[in-house]
Amino acid sequence: MKRAAIVLVVISVALTSCSHDAKPSATVSTRSLPSILVFTRTRGFHHSSIPAAIAAIKQLGQHNGFAVDASADPSLFTDARVALYKAVVFLLTTGDVLDDEQQVVFQRYIEHGGGFVGVHSASDTEYGWPWYGELVGAFFKNHPKIQRATVFVRDQTLAATAALPARWVRTDEWYNFRTDPTPHVHVLLIVDEATYTGGTMGAAHPIAWCHDFDGGRAWYTAMGHASSAYSEPMFLSHLLRGILYASKLESTGCPLPQA
Repeated sequence: MKRAAIVLVVISVALTSCSHDAKPSATVSTRSLPSILVFTRTRGFHHSSIPAAIAAIKQLGQHNGFAVDASADPSLFTDARVALYKAVVFLLTTGDVLDDEQQVVFQRYIEHGGGFVGVHSASDTEYGWPWYGELVGAFFKNHPKIQRATVFVRDQTLAATAALPARWVRTDEWYNFRTDPTPHVHVLLIVDEATYTGGTMGAAHPIAWCHDFDGGRAWYTAMGHASSAYSEPMFLSHLLRGILYASKLESTGCPLPQA
């Protein structure tokens, strides 16, 4: 699919700029643009950055040719509804957000070629659902205090990382995971544990990755805790590339795991 050059916009957002609890418009099926669903339900820690993150993704859509619906309503997970979307973004979700029937719907959606994007605490979600853990790649374990650290691009050959510097210094909440996803996913970024305190994953601490999974595509970044992340051009480029990959809006796929 030919695409115009990607445009990134630095976004300043008031917390009242969007209502993420509202159901998406019923007219979505008539759109000419491809659409994604941004799902924001929380049943644990609630990130105050959710409104800023929604607004940022909507801006990315406006400038890159896709429509965005945002909702915290799990009743949208029906076969007919999710089929309208090229990808579903679990944005800062926490806890048990889908019931058994909705889980079956979402799994079927992925098996039929749908896309998944997980942002930050998407890995702090649905611990009792093993399939979801495999989709994300790993479950969250813990994190140290928010601090500055250095991120390195693990694979610089992909469109997903082409716009990122080889060495990227930024502040975030750096997750440790219950298991190392590296054998099962293609790691895009690692965080250097020597540049901050509290990392427990070792020298090649994965912080973003992708993989083709169970018929669909999955992309995850552990970054994106604070509202400020969603006005960082580099982070927005990172997030945009994940959306484009998962939704198949660009042809580049995800290679096999490095390990």
